[in-house]
Amino acid sequence: MRISFLLHNAYGIGGTIRTTFNLAGELARRHDVEIVSVFRHREEPTLGAPAGVTMKHLVDLRRNSPTYDGGHPDYTRPARVFPQGDSRWRQYSRLTDARIAAHLRSVDADVVIGTRPGLNVHIARQTRRGTVRVGQEHLTLGSHGYRLRREIGFRYPLLDAVTTVTEADARAYRKGLKLPGVRIEAVPNSVPAPTVPPADSTAKVVVAAGRLTRVKRYDLLIEAFAKVVAARPDWRLRIYGAGDATGNEKNALRALIEERGLHNHVHLMGPAHPLEPEWVKGSVAAVTSRLESFGMTIVEAMRCGLPVVSTDCPHGPREIIEDGVDGHLVPVGDADAVAEALLSLIQDDDLRRRMGQAALTASRRFDPDRIARRHEALLTELVERGPGTERGRSRSRTRDLLHRARGAVLDTAYGVRYRAADTLRKGRSA
Repeated sequence: MRISFLLHNAYGIGGTIRTTFNLAGELARRHDVEIVSVFRHREEPTLGAPAGVTMKHLVDLRRNSPTYDGGHPDYTRPARVFPQGDSRWRQYSRLTDARIAAHLRSVDADVVIGTRPGLNVHIARQTRRGTVRVGQEHLTLGSHGYRLRREIGFRYPLLDAVTTVTEADARAYRKGLKLPGVRIEAVPNSVPAPTVPPADSTAKVVVAAGRLTRVKRYDLLIEAFAKVVAARPDWRLRIYGAGDATGNEKNALRALIEERGLHNHVHLMGPAHPLEPEWVKGSVAAVTSRLESFGMTIVEAMRCGLPVVSTDCPHGPREIIEDGVDGHLVPVGDADAVAEALLSLIQDDDLRRRMGQAALTASRRFDPDRIARRHEALLTELVERGPGTERGRSRSRTRDLLHRARGAVLDTAYGVRYRAADTLRKGRSA
C-alpha cells in the first residue's frame, strides 16, 4: 500500500509526532509510506526521521530557506477550511488552506491519514476520489469544545474510518456522533522496547513524567508524597517535564514543595530526552492526572519494568493497567489513596519486583510491530472494500456531492454565527 500521513509539524516534539513516527516507521517495513508535515521550522526533525519514510512539508518557516513562506501574503490571512474549534487554528491560514488542498487533490496514495481534527476535516473535504480517508483521534471527543464537535459531526461522515487510542473514546464516537458507514476502531499508541536494561526495583525513587500542566495534578502527587515521606523518608520523588511558557505551574509546584518541607525529597528534574534512562533509575511510577487521552508515560514506565500507580481517570489508564497485577488504580483527586498505593509498593520489596515484572510483560502488547499490524489490517480492509468498483465510485461521488452541498450550507451558517458572536463580545467589552 501507499500510505500518506498528514501531520501538523513533524519537526517539533510531542506525543502525536512520536506515535506517528513509530507507526510510520513500522509500516514502512512493508509499505510505501510518507509523512507530510504542514509546517517545517527547522532543518531536521527533532525526534529523528523514521527509517524508510519519505518526509515532505507544505509550508516552509525556516527563515534562512530560499523557499521561506513567512512573507507570503496569504500566510497572515485566517484559515477558512481548518476549523476554528481546533486549538491550532491561529497557526493556519489561507496559505495552508491552499497548500493542503493542492496536496490532497494530487496525493498519490491508497490511504491518507490525518492526525488531528483540523487536518481530518481537510482530508474529509479535499482528498481526491478513490483514496481511503482515515482520521486519527489522539485526544478524546469529550475534550473538544462544542464548536469542534459540531464540525466533526458535519465533516467526518465523508471519512472511511476514525481511529481512537482507547475503547472508551471509540464508544464515545459511536454513541455521540452519527457517522453512518464510517468505521470506528480503537488502536492504542505504540511504545518501542527500551534500549536500556529494565529497572531492578532497588532504587528508592518514584518517577513521574509529563508536561507541568494543571491537568497532570502534580500538586496532588506532591501532597501524597508528603504522606509517603512521613513513613519512608529514605524515598525520593523525581518529576520530569517542561513547564509552559509562563512558568506559573512550575513556580506553584516549587512553592508547594517548600511549603511542605520536601525540598530534599521532591525534585523537579526538567525535561529529559530520551526518558528511558531516567525511568530505570526508579522503582515505581506515578500518574495523578485528572484526564489522559491514552497514557503514554504509563506504557513507557511499564516497558522499563516499573509498576504504575495511576488515577483511574478517563480514558486510558484502565485500559493499560490491570489493577493489583501490574499497578494500582486509585480515585481521581484522592491524595490519601495515591499515598497508600505508593506505600504498598514501597513497603513490600517482593510485591514491587513482582508487579514490575508483570508490567514489563504486559507492556509488550504495545510493541510497535503489533500495533502497526493492527493498523495494517484495518487499512487493508478499507482499501479492498473501497471505491474500486463502479458501485463504489458512484457511492463516493454521491457522498462527495452531498458533502459539498452540506459544507456550503454549514460554512454560511458558521460565518453568520461567528460574526454575531464577535459583535456580541465586542458590545459587552465596550
